Amino acid sequence: MLGIRNTRLQVLRQWRSMRNVWFLKMRTELFLRSRSRTSYVAGILNGPGLAADLISLHHHRLLIRSQGVARRPDEPPLIKGWLPYLGIALSLQKNPLAFMKILQRKHGDTFTVLLAGRYTTFILDPFQYHVIMKNPKQLNFWKFSRQLSAKAFGIKKFATDDDLNEDLHRHYLLLQGKPLDGLLECANQQLKEIFEFQLLKTTDWNTASLFGFCASLIFETTFSVIYGKTLAGNRKKLISELRDDFLKYDEMFPYLISDLPIPLLKHAKAAQMKVIKHLMPEKLAQMQGWSEIIKERHSVLEKHYLPEDFEIGGHHLGFLWASMGNTIPAMFWAMYYLLRHPECMEALREEIDSLLQSTGQKKGPGFSIHFNREQLDSLVGLESTIFEVMRLCSYSTIIREVEEDMTLNLETSSYHVRKGDFVALFPPILHMDPEIFEAPEEFRFDRFIEDGKKKNTFFKGGKKLKYSVMPFGLGASKCPGRYFAINELKLLIALLLTYFDIEITDNKTIELNYSRLLFGVQHPNSDIQFRYKVKSWRS
Repeated sequence: MLGIRNTRLQVLRQWRSMRNVWFLKMRTELFLRSRSRTSYVAGILNGPGLAADLISLHHHRLLIRSQGVARRPDEPPLIKGWLPYLGIALSLQKNPLAFMKILQRKHGDTFTVLLAGRYTTFILDPFQYHVIMKNPKQLNFWKFSRQLSAKAFGIKKFATDDDLNEDLHRHYLLLQGKPLDGLLECANQQLKEIFEFQLLKTTDWNTASLFGFCASLIFETTFSVIYGKTLAGNRKKLISELRDDFLKYDEMFPYLISDLPIPLLKHAKAAQMKVIKHLMPEKLAQMQGWSEIIKERHSVLEKHYLPEDFEIGGHHLGFLWASMGNTIPAMFWAMYYLLRHPECMEALREEIDSLLQSTGQKKGPGFSIHFNREQLDSLVGLESTIFEVMRLCSYSTIIREVEEDMTLNLETSSYHVRKGDFVALFPPILHMDPEIFEAPEEFRFDRFIEDGKKKNTFFKGGKKLKYSVMPFGLGASKCPGRYFAINELKLLIALLLTYFDIEITDNKTIELNYSRLLFGVQHPNSDIQFRYKVKSWRS
């Protein structure tokens, strides 16, 4: 009788779970029809009915820790938040840094939180970051990365084909050294075209939205450098359509990488597929001037896929997003802070003018200036400005998945973490630490300069830090395109400051939009208007 009763209970639970899924799907369809594409996920988080459905749908995962297994004495403090499944997600999204500081004051430098259905142990002490590096087998980046690739780019083959990942990863060396010089040369040529045929044609003031301006400039430059130019059709129209579709996809990126059920991601998946179709082999075959890294990646993908497989387009989408997904907001924030700080703009213009004079280059009508990597590297004030922007605006979090139950041996204590949980570093705590950076909330363009040279050494409590600014990740997850990204930003800003007078026309203060939460450079909470005019060379 007991066995029959248990069986009935199991059937009843399964029926309830299926019922909850059906209700979720029906409510989702009704919900999405009444919301615009850009607001529906915000509504999901704020809608109590749908939140309740999410909780029901994921209750099996939640019960594992809360009822099935007791807390262990050697585990870090656990903060579950007030919402099942979501945990601390809503509190964290309001202001990640402020909330993490509250948890740090209350629980110390190491604690575990429930965040969107996953238990994540944060290590906030910068002198303990090496723990992530010392345990690559137990703290796995690649498993997390493959899951992310499947959600964000539709790439599922990484989960079953280790050779594919290794083959592609090998070619990231083509983003450094001499190949990087070739990419920068191409960027110079591309910007010459953009400036001569678009930006330098008028001497009147032009007003534009800053984020839109930066997005257009970064997208056209980066895409052309990586994939070349189209052989057929209206090139400007094709670039504009692809840019607009990419930016719509980028708006959906935070939702694609979440654990939200597929029915909630209808519009996000549609935006993803639209860009993928742009990047299929038959479309890219119409482009002339592929970079070396695209040629090599194409050969690898041909070996692992059939030509019609949509995952090929997914790989190109992933590479394209990695190339500009963070560069666009970084460019926005760099220009925003320059416009807000005229003293910074003036100092950078003097530095650029000095470089041009020392290299025998003259400013004047037309596009006659060229910067190579060595020259860009000498612009220490400009590099300091970019790193200061990254310090203030990057919320890149280093995440590893625990492969097996293990002990984190830190200097002051040891903690047990469980298989399937995450271990993470949260660099914004480091970036905004007043012990390391004086008045950390302030923008100081020369913060990374000392005696006219690059400043790389910082201290906390009298002890030298190995890591001070970490916008590009750490170890296996460190961005392979970081050298191109920094040099592209330098090149664009140097040219804009050389050829244009620029002014801000809005007085409103722009803040970070935390919708991306723990991923990359945060977008602004709104756009801002500015104006630009070609310099008068007669003056």
